[in-house]
Amino acid sequence: MDESPRARSRYWPGWLLTMAMLAAACLLSLLIGAKSIPAGEVWQALWQDDGSPDHLIITGYRVPRTLLGLLAGLALGVAGCLMQGLTRNPLADPGLLGINAGAAFAIALAVAFLGATEITAYVWFGFAGAAVVSLMVYRLGTAGRQGADPIRLTLAGVAVTAVLTGLTKGLILLNASAFEEMRDWDSGSLTGRGYDVIAGAAPFIGIGLVLAVFAARSLNALALGEDLAHALGVHVGSTRLITATALTLLCGTATAAVGPITFIGLAVPHIARWLVGPDQRWIIAYSMLFAPILVLGSDVLGRLLIRPDEVPAGLVTAFLGAPVLIWLARRARVGAA
Repeated sequence: MDESPRARSRYWPGWLLTMAMLAAACLLSLLIGAKSIPAGEVWQALWQDDGSPDHLIITGYRVPRTLLGLLAGLALGVAGCLMQGLTRNPLADPGLLGINAGAAFAIALAVAFLGATEITAYVWFGFAGAAVVSLMVYRLGTAGRQGADPIRLTLAGVAVTAVLTGLTKGLILLNASAFEEMRDWDSGSLTGRGYDVIAGAAPFIGIGLVLAVFAARSLNALALGEDLAHALGVHVGSTRLITATALTLLCGTATAAVGPITFIGLAVPHIARWLVGPDQRWIIAYSMLFAPILVLGSDVLGRLLIRPDEVPAGLVTAFLGAPVLIWLARRARVGAA
């Protein structure tokens, strides 16, 4: 699965171009909002905050919002790569397989019955919910003599997601205080988060990213089948454990920080795979850039659609992602015909 340095060098120009696109998305996130602020004023606020209202908007609201979009995009994009590589299912996605819904349901329980209000409390419940649901979906999708099957895993995930989403909505509607606490969070919004949320989420996402990079080479071998992976010296059990841990860290933290944002983990790895082929290392490298671009782009678009009000980023990604899912399903059907 290793490529020559000359072959790998083909991907660097595209990666650098994608980095420039991410920088542009960050710039737009800082420039666009309910109030128009000149670019020069934004630049000055970043380097010399004088405490004026415009500078407060930039440093107190738009900067943490942009940083959180970067973190959430990183986590969700890489989680999608890991999920598709682990299950060998191109339609696998943390949202479709119930992991995000599990984290959301656990956090809803924490808010409704335990009074949790901070990211430091959210994140542990997000971890627990993501871990339990991932195990549940895996057991449902592998039950019986046929063992693991990508279609059964997807169907199990969709079913569990539907049930947990309904329960989460019910908890929010039946508990007024929980509804007020979770209204923006449940729609997948980047608004209203400060530097404390970023500080609480960053270490866990960082650990998850390190584990993902560490597991990438082994996932390349696992894509060839378990028997061949064993022959190549890959410890399949350890690879699955590391990948599952990374998934739990990434999905649990991202969901705790910004709420359930879907389709990022489905669409982004496909885009990366079209550009770089099946090498998980490059798929992850590109997804680490494409996913934040999509999250920040959706957030910026949400600010423009009904200005001066906003559409949450999670609703925009769902609107954009649904046609992508339909197209992928049709493409897979045509390819199988």
